[in-house]
Amino acid sequence: MSLPGGSSPKFSIRAPAAADILKVGEVVVFGPFSGLFGKDIGVDLGTTNIVICVKGKGVTMNEPSVIAFRKASRRSNKEIIAYGIEAKAMAGKTPIGVETVQPVQSGVIGDFEMTGALIRHFLSLANNGIRPMGHPRVIISTPVDITEVERKAFIDATLDGGAREVYVVEEPVAAAIGVGLPIDEPRGNMIVDVGGGTSEVAVLSLSGVVVSNSLRVAGDEMDAALINMMRQNYTLSIGSATAGELKNAIGSALPMNSEKEFEVRGRNLKDGLPKGIRISNTEVREALNPVLTRIIEMVRETLERTPPELARDIADQGLVLSGGAALLEGLGKRISQDLKVPVLTAERPLLAVADGIAKLLDRFDYMKKILVSVGHGVR
Repeated sequence: MSLPGGSSPKFSIRAPAAADILKVGEVVVFGPFSGLFGKDIGVDLGTTNIVICVKGKGVTMNEPSVIAFRKASRRSNKEIIAYGIEAKAMAGKTPIGVETVQPVQSGVIGDFEMTGALIRHFLSLANNGIRPMGHPRVIISTPVDITEVERKAFIDATLDGGAREVYVVEEPVAAAIGVGLPIDEPRGNMIVDVGGGTSEVAVLSLSGVVVSNSLRVAGDEMDAALINMMRQNYTLSIGSATAGELKNAIGSALPMNSEKEFEVRGRNLKDGLPKGIRISNTEVREALNPVLTRIIEMVRETLERTPPELARDIADQGLVLSGGAALLEGLGKRISQDLKVPVLTAERPLLAVADGIAKLLDRFDYMKKILVSVGHGVR
């Protein structure tokens, strides 16, 4: 990783030792008794993607958190016909009677039944399609500032999906571990994770969260801004997939060195016919700017609430940017310019949380000694 402008960071990003992992706070365990069978599995279930990691193997799957199902007269009789990549490819193109759904919306569960089905499917794939005796132990990440009811929904959905024990770790903590921040040391470490449904920021020191904040505005809101821009400026209706392509192709947080264009195809709202329009990167940047401003202001507010000694550390060594939206061109530099803080982008921003969970899995039994069991029951 490097700072904007090519300068070197003033601290090294390293893999955390076992002690780092053990002292991470705010971890809750739910579930019945331990079993002798079943793998230890990690789940990073986000609004956009579900990432699976297995103990000793690291990240093994990364697919869209989308389900396609055939509607029935009764909700409980939905027939699931596709998951992940296959389901996402069907979005906006399904025949009558078939729908696609993202069961997690803005970082929280919106459809419990479909979330459980999604988790069950990928836990089975992680075990080579075989349901293990005893069921797996699972670490799942959740947003940092959700309610206890929202957190319990993740736990219950994971148990419903076939886990025998569920361990919860907050996403910024997992991301910090994933990028190798020295969170065990007595200094300020700041992580900013901008995903599909939520943007989160946390300041960590001595293996605990000192200050945190979250905003249910992230990559999906950027796509929505582009959909709205196309509708208002060009009376062109496009879907979220097309908006995502536009964002990834020419989206940026700062002016580009050269002008770029991208052809957007959609439905003309005036006559209902297909239509294509070439859009410039300047138009895209202007549409994204209000969303980016809200995210940056959240980071600013968090810095303002950070204790002075830790704020000094962050001003000196910078913050780390992770999450899928971290790939937006110029976002790190924009944050650095606006907040006067060095910004480093994680080497694997899309997988930072999952990488952290994978490291936790590798110390699962040792880590479990500090966890408190607060719920039991066969699921």
